[in-house]
Amino acid sequence: MKTSLNRRSFIKSTAIAATAAALPSLSSFNVAPNLVGISVASYHLRFRDGGSTAHPTWNGALPMTKHLSELGVGGGQIGVRNWDADYVKKIRGLKESSGMWLEGQIRMPKTEGDLAAFETNVKSAKEAGIEIVRVACLSGRRYVNFKNLEDWKAFKKASLKSIRLAEPVMRRHKMKLAIENHKDWTADELVKILKDYDSEYLGCNLDTGNNISFMEDPYAVVEKLAPYTMTTHFKDMGIEEYEDGFLLSEVPFGTGFLDLNKMAMTIRRHNPSVKFNLEMMTRDPLPIPFLTEQYWATFGNTRAKDVAKSIKLLRENYNDKPLTRTTDKTFHEQLALEEANQIACLDFARKELGLM
Repeated sequence: MKTSLNRRSFIKSTAIAATAAALPSLSSFNVAPNLVGISVASYHLRFRDGGSTAHPTWNGALPMTKHLSELGVGGGQIGVRNWDADYVKKIRGLKESSGMWLEGQIRMPKTEGDLAAFETNVKSAKEAGIEIVRVACLSGRRYVNFKNLEDWKAFKKASLKSIRLAEPVMRRHKMKLAIENHKDWTADELVKILKDYDSEYLGCNLDTGNNISFMEDPYAVVEKLAPYTMTTHFKDMGIEEYEDGFLLSEVPFGTGFLDLNKMAMTIRRHNPSVKFNLEMMTRDPLPIPFLTEQYWATFGNTRAKDVAKSIKLLRENYNDKPLTRTTDKTFHEQLALEEANQIACLDFARKELGLM
Protein backbone atom coordinates (compact mmCIF):
# COMPACT_ATOMS: atom_id res chain seq x y z
CA MET A 1 0.00 0.00 0.00
CA LYS A 2 1.46 3.34 -1.00
CA THR A 3 1.74 5.93 1.77
CA SER A 4 1.11 9.56 0.89
CA LEU A 5 2.85 12.48 2.58
CA ASN A 6 1.63 16.05 2.70
CA ARG A 7 4.15 18.80 2.00
CA ARG A 8 4.82 19.57 5.63
CA SER A 9 5.45 15.92 6.54
CA PHE A 10 7.70 15.43 3.52
CA ILE A 11 9.80 18.49 4.31
CA LYS A 12 10.11 17.48 7.95
CA SER A 13 11.06 13.87 7.19
CA THR A 14 13.64 14.79 4.57
CA ALA A 15 15.12 17.51 6.77
CA ILE A 16 15.54 15.08 9.65
CA ALA A 17 17.09 12.51 7.33
CA ALA A 18 19.57 15.08 6.04
CA THR A 19 20.47 16.08 9.58
CA ALA A 20 20.93 12.48 10.62
CA ALA A 21 23.31 11.90 7.72
CA ALA A 22 25.38 14.99 8.49
CA LEU A 23 25.61 14.72 12.28
CA PRO A 24 26.41 11.99 14.80
CA SER A 25 23.59 10.61 16.89
CA LEU A 26 23.32 11.39 20.58
CA SER A 27 24.41 7.83 21.31
CA SER A 28 27.89 8.72 20.04
CA PHE A 29 28.30 11.10 22.98
CA ASN A 30 29.34 9.85 26.38
CA VAL A 31 25.88 10.52 27.77
CA ALA A 32 25.58 10.57 31.54
CA PRO A 33 22.38 8.96 32.85
CA ASN A 34 19.40 11.06 33.76
CA LEU A 35 20.23 14.39 32.19
CA VAL A 36 16.50 15.03 31.88
CA GLY A 37 14.55 16.93 34.53
CA ILE A 38 11.31 18.85 34.69
CA SER A 39 10.87 22.60 35.13
CA VAL A 40 8.41 23.90 37.70
CA ALA A 41 6.51 25.66 34.90
CA SER A 42 5.60 22.25 33.46
CA TYR A 43 3.48 21.71 36.54
CA HIS A 44 1.95 25.17 36.81
CA LEU A 45 -1.54 23.67 37.21
CA ARG A 46 -0.51 21.58 40.23
CA PHE A 47 0.17 24.74 42.23
CA ARG A 48 -3.40 25.98 41.83
CA ASP A 49 -6.23 25.26 44.25
CA GLY A 50 -8.77 22.65 43.25
CA GLY A 51 -6.57 19.60 42.78
CA SER A 52 -7.94 16.08 42.52
CA THR A 53 -7.25 12.92 44.49
CA ALA A 54 -5.03 11.69 41.67
CA HIS A 55 -3.35 15.06 41.23
CA PRO A 56 -3.40 16.92 44.58
CA THR A 57 -2.47 20.58 44.89
CA TRP A 58 1.17 21.28 45.70
CA ASN A 59 2.02 23.96 48.25
CA GLY A 60 5.70 24.38 47.46
CA ALA A 61 8.87 22.82 46.10
CA LEU A 62 8.95 19.80 48.40
CA PRO A 63 5.92 17.91 47.00
CA MET A 64 7.14 18.58 43.47
CA THR A 65 10.60 17.26 44.37
CA LYS A 66 9.02 14.13 45.83
CA HIS A 67 7.03 13.64 42.64
CA LEU A 68 10.15 14.00 40.50
CA SER A 69 11.81 11.33 42.60
CA GLU A 70 8.82 9.01 42.14
CA LEU A 71 8.92 9.55 38.36
CA GLY A 72 12.58 8.52 38.30
CA VAL A 73 13.78 11.59 36.40
CA GLY A 74 17.29 12.94 36.83
CA GLY A 75 16.16 16.06 38.65
CA GLY A 76 14.44 19.33 37.96
CA GLN A 77 14.13 23.07 38.45
CA ILE A 78 12.19 24.00 41.58
CA GLY A 79 11.06 27.37 42.91
CA VAL A 80 13.20 28.74 45.76
CA ARG A 81 11.51 31.36 47.90
CA ASN A 82 11.45 32.04 51.63
CA TRP A 83 12.69 28.61 52.68
CA ASP A 84 13.46 28.27 56.38
CA ALA A 85 16.27 26.07 57.69
CA ASP A 86 13.97 23.06 58.18
CA TYR A 87 12.65 23.29 54.61
CA VAL A 88 16.20 23.53 53.24
CA LYS A 89 17.12 20.43 55.22
CA LYS A 90 14.14 18.48 53.83
CA ILE A 91 14.93 19.45 50.23
CA ARG A 92 18.60 18.53 50.60
CA GLY A 93 17.73 15.26 52.33
CA LEU A 94 15.39 14.24 49.52
CA LYS A 95 17.92 15.27 46.89
CA GLU A 96 20.66 13.19 48.49
CA SER A 97 18.53 10.14 49.27
CA SER A 98 17.16 10.01 45.72
CA GLY A 99 20.42 10.83 43.95
CA MET A 100 18.74 13.60 41.94
CA TRP A 101 20.29 16.86 40.84
CA LEU A 102 18.30 20.01 41.51
CA GLU A 103 18.36 23.51 40.08
CA GLY A 104 16.51 26.53 41.42
CA GLN A 105 14.30 29.32 40.13
CA ILE A 106 14.39 32.64 41.96
CA ARG A 107 13.30 36.23 41.40
CA MET A 108 15.79 38.85 40.29
CA PRO A 109 16.47 41.87 42.53
CA LYS A 110 15.03 45.03 40.97
CA THR A 111 16.49 47.50 43.47
CA GLU A 112 19.06 47.58 46.24
CA GLY A 113 16.18 47.01 48.64
CA ASP A 114 15.59 43.57 47.10
CA LEU A 115 19.14 42.37 47.59
CA ALA A 116 18.74 40.94 51.10
CA ALA A 117 15.83 38.69 50.08
CA PHE A 118 17.62 37.71 46.87
CA GLU A 119 20.76 36.71 48.73
CA THR A 120 18.76 34.77 51.30
CA ASN A 121 17.18 32.72 48.51
CA VAL A 122 20.58 32.15 46.87
CA LYS A 123 22.01 30.93 50.18
CA SER A 124 19.04 28.64 50.76
CA ALA A 125 19.48 27.15 47.29
CA LYS A 126 23.17 26.51 47.89
CA GLU A 127 22.53 24.94 51.29
CA ALA A 128 20.00 22.62 49.66
CA GLY A 129 22.68 21.40 47.23
CA ILE A 130 21.73 23.56 44.26
CA GLU A 131 24.49 25.07 42.09
CA ILE A 132 22.51 26.76 39.29
CA VAL A 133 19.52 29.06 39.58
CA ARG A 134 17.39 30.24 36.69
CA VAL A 135 16.03 33.78 36.46
CA ALA A 136 13.94 35.75 33.99
CA CYS A 137 14.10 39.49 33.48
CA LEU A 138 10.52 39.73 32.18
CA SER A 139 7.52 37.84 33.49
CA GLY A 140 5.39 38.65 30.44
CA ARG A 141 6.04 38.90 26.72
CA ARG A 142 7.89 41.70 24.97
CA TYR A 143 5.37 42.17 22.17
CA VAL A 144 2.51 42.34 24.72
CA ASN A 145 4.01 44.27 27.65
CA PHE A 146 5.57 47.16 25.73
CA LYS A 147 3.68 49.44 23.37
CA ASN A 148 6.62 51.53 22.19
CA LEU A 149 10.39 51.55 21.94
CA GLU A 150 10.81 53.97 24.86
CA ASP A 151 9.06 51.60 27.27
CA TRP A 152 11.24 48.73 26.04
CA LYS A 153 14.41 50.77 26.58
CA ALA A 154 13.31 51.57 30.13
CA PHE A 155 12.81 47.86 30.80
CA LYS A 156 16.21 47.06 29.32
CA LYS A 157 17.90 49.64 31.57
CA ALA A 158 16.14 48.25 34.64
CA SER A 159 17.05 44.67 33.69
CA LEU A 160 20.72 45.50 33.26
CA LYS A 161 20.64 47.05 36.72
CA SER A 162 19.11 43.85 38.12
CA ILE A 163 21.88 41.77 36.58
CA ARG A 164 24.49 44.20 37.89
CA LEU A 165 23.03 43.85 41.40
CA ALA A 166 22.79 40.05 41.21
CA GLU A 167 26.23 39.16 39.86
CA PRO A 168 28.27 40.05 42.99
CA VAL A 169 25.92 37.93 45.10
CA MET A 170 26.43 34.95 42.80
CA ARG A 171 30.17 35.52 42.80
CA ARG A 172 30.27 35.72 46.58
CA HIS A 173 28.47 32.39 46.94
CA LYS A 174 30.06 30.77 43.86
CA MET A 175 26.67 30.05 42.35
CA LYS A 176 25.63 30.23 38.70
CA LEU A 177 22.86 32.54 37.51
CA ALA A 178 21.22 31.35 34.29
CA ILE A 179 19.24 34.10 32.52
CA GLU A 180 16.44 32.76 30.35
CA ASN A 181 15.55 33.99 26.87
CA HIS A 182 12.03 34.50 28.21
CA LYS A 183 10.27 36.20 25.30
CA ASP A 184 12.21 39.31 26.26
CA TRP A 185 15.68 39.17 24.69
CA THR A 186 16.47 38.22 21.14
CA ALA A 187 19.33 35.76 20.91
CA ASP A 188 21.75 38.49 19.82
CA GLU A 189 20.67 40.80 22.64
CA LEU A 190 21.22 38.14 25.29
CA VAL A 191 24.59 37.17 23.83
CA LYS A 192 25.67 40.82 24.01
CA ILE A 193 24.59 41.08 27.66
CA LEU A 194 26.54 37.99 28.62
CA LYS A 195 29.59 39.10 26.64
CA ASP A 196 29.50 42.57 28.22
CA TYR A 197 29.38 41.19 31.78
CA ASP A 198 31.89 38.43 30.99
CA SER A 199 31.33 36.64 34.32
CA GLU A 200 31.79 32.94 34.96
CA TYR A 201 28.75 33.20 37.24
CA LEU A 202 26.39 34.48 34.55
CA GLY A 203 25.07 32.42 31.68
CA CYS A 204 21.96 31.37 29.82
CA ASN A 205 18.97 29.20 30.61
CA LEU A 206 18.38 28.30 26.98
CA ASP A 207 14.71 27.87 26.07
CA THR A 208 14.50 26.06 22.74
CA GLY A 209 11.05 27.38 21.83
CA ASN A 210 10.59 30.92 23.15
CA ASN A 211 12.30 32.88 20.39
CA ILE A 212 10.09 31.40 17.72
CA SER A 213 7.68 34.06 19.01
CA PHE A 214 10.23 36.65 17.81
CA MET A 215 10.33 35.23 14.29
CA GLU A 216 13.85 33.91 14.97
CA ASP A 217 15.10 30.65 13.50
CA PRO A 218 15.06 28.21 16.46
CA TYR A 219 18.24 26.42 15.34
CA ALA A 220 20.12 29.71 14.92
CA VAL A 221 19.01 30.71 18.43
CA VAL A 222 20.42 27.47 19.85
CA GLU A 223 23.70 27.92 17.94
CA LYS A 224 24.11 31.46 19.29
CA LEU A 225 23.21 30.75 22.91
CA ALA A 226 24.71 27.26 23.34
CA PRO A 227 28.22 28.59 24.18
CA TYR A 228 26.72 30.47 27.16
CA THR A 229 24.24 27.81 28.27
CA MET A 230 24.29 26.65 31.89
CA THR A 231 20.95 24.87 31.77
CA THR A 232 17.90 24.57 29.55
CA HIS A 233 14.16 24.60 29.14
CA PHE A 234 13.86 21.91 26.51
CA LYS A 235 10.65 21.81 24.51
CA ASP A 236 9.04 20.84 21.25
CA MET A 237 6.66 23.31 19.61
CA GLY A 238 3.56 23.25 17.46
CA ILE A 239 2.26 26.14 15.37
CA GLU A 240 -1.12 26.94 13.89
CA GLU A 241 -2.06 29.77 11.55
CA TYR A 242 -4.49 32.50 12.62
CA GLU A 243 -5.54 35.81 11.12
CA ASP A 244 -2.95 38.06 12.84
CA GLY A 245 -0.04 35.64 12.63
CA PHE A 246 0.29 32.23 14.24
CA LEU A 247 -0.47 30.35 17.44
CA LEU A 248 2.45 28.81 19.32
CA SER A 249 2.23 25.96 21.79
CA GLU A 250 4.42 23.55 23.70
CA VAL A 251 3.56 20.01 22.59
CA PRO A 252 4.73 16.56 23.71
CA PHE A 253 8.19 15.69 22.43
CA GLY A 254 8.16 14.28 18.92
CA THR A 255 4.78 15.74 17.96
CA GLY A 256 6.02 19.25 17.07
CA PHE A 257 8.28 20.52 14.33
CA LEU A 258 11.58 20.91 16.20
CA ASP A 259 14.47 18.52 15.65
CA LEU A 260 15.24 17.90 19.34
CA ASN A 261 18.12 15.55 18.60
CA LYS A 262 19.88 18.24 16.58
CA MET A 263 19.32 20.86 19.29
CA ALA A 264 20.50 18.57 22.09
CA MET A 265 23.71 17.72 20.23
CA THR A 266 24.46 21.40 19.59
CA ILE A 267 24.01 22.27 23.25
CA ARG A 268 26.02 19.30 24.53
CA ARG A 269 28.96 20.10 22.25
CA HIS A 270 29.42 23.24 24.31
CA ASN A 271 28.37 21.86 27.70
CA PRO A 272 28.38 18.03 27.88
CA SER A 273 26.98 17.98 31.43
CA VAL A 274 24.10 20.39 30.75
CA LYS A 275 20.70 19.37 32.08
CA PHE A 276 17.58 19.21 29.90
CA ASN A 277 14.62 20.48 31.91
CA LEU A 278 11.51 19.70 29.91
CA GLU A 279 9.05 22.58 29.96
CA MET A 280 5.82 21.14 28.65
CA MET A 281 3.23 23.73 29.67
CA THR A 282 -0.34 22.50 29.38
CA ARG A 283 -2.34 25.56 28.30
CA ASP A 284 -4.02 27.19 25.33
CA PRO A 285 -1.75 28.17 22.42
CA LEU A 286 -0.27 31.68 22.62
CA PRO A 287 -1.09 34.15 19.83
CA ILE A 288 1.94 35.63 18.05
CA PRO A 289 0.45 38.60 16.13
CA PHE A 290 3.41 39.33 13.87
CA LEU A 291 1.14 40.64 11.10
CA THR A 292 0.13 43.60 13.28
CA GLU A 293 2.05 46.87 13.47
CA GLN A 294 2.05 46.83 17.28
CA TYR A 295 3.98 43.57 17.41
CA TRP A 296 7.07 45.21 15.88
CA ALA A 297 7.09 48.33 18.09
CA THR A 298 10.11 47.30 20.20
CA PHE A 299 12.25 45.44 17.68
CA GLY A 300 13.78 48.37 15.82
CA ASN A 301 15.09 47.56 12.34
CA THR A 302 14.44 43.90 11.62
CA ARG A 303 15.84 42.68 8.33
CA ALA A 304 13.17 41.71 5.84
CA LYS A 305 15.26 38.72 4.69
CA ASP A 306 15.19 37.18 8.17
CA VAL A 307 11.45 37.70 8.51
CA ALA A 308 10.83 36.15 5.11
CA LYS A 309 12.90 33.12 6.12
CA SER A 310 10.87 32.77 9.31
CA ILE A 311 7.58 32.98 7.45
CA LYS A 312 8.76 30.21 5.12
CA LEU A 313 9.64 28.03 8.13
CA LEU A 314 6.22 28.67 9.65
CA ARG A 315 4.33 27.83 6.47
CA GLU A 316 6.23 24.57 6.07
CA ASN A 317 5.40 23.48 9.61
CA TYR A 318 1.88 24.55 10.43
CA ASN A 319 0.04 21.77 12.25
CA ASP A 320 -2.14 19.51 10.15
CA LYS A 321 -4.83 19.68 12.83
CA PRO A 322 -5.68 22.27 15.52
CA LEU A 323 -3.40 22.52 18.54
CA THR A 324 -4.77 21.25 21.84
CA ARG A 325 -6.82 23.72 23.89
CA THR A 326 -7.35 23.46 27.64
CA THR A 327 -10.21 25.91 28.13
CA ASP A 328 -12.71 23.35 26.84
CA LYS A 329 -11.69 20.92 29.61
CA THR A 330 -12.52 20.76 33.30
CA PHE A 331 -9.71 21.59 35.70
CA HIS A 332 -9.37 17.95 36.72
CA GLU A 333 -9.11 16.99 33.04
CA GLN A 334 -6.42 19.64 32.61
CA LEU A 335 -4.48 18.21 35.56
CA ALA A 336 -4.63 14.71 34.07
CA LEU A 337 -3.48 16.04 30.70
CA GLU A 338 -0.62 17.96 32.34
CA GLU A 339 0.72 14.75 33.87
CA ALA A 340 0.17 12.75 30.68
CA ASN A 341 2.14 15.35 28.72
CA GLN A 342 5.14 15.05 31.06
CA ILE A 343 5.11 11.26 30.80
CA ALA A 344 4.93 11.43 26.98
CA CYS A 345 7.94 13.78 26.88
CA LEU A 346 9.95 11.62 29.26
CA ASP A 347 9.17 8.52 27.21
CA PHE A 348 10.39 10.22 24.03
CA ALA A 349 13.54 11.53 25.75
CA ARG A 350 14.32 8.02 26.97
CA LYS A 351 13.62 6.15 23.72
CA GLU A 352 14.58 8.67 21.04
CA LEU A 353 17.14 11.04 22.60
CA GLY A 354 19.05 8.74 24.95
CA LEU A 355 19.28 11.42 27.61
CA MET A 356 17.96 9.36 30.51
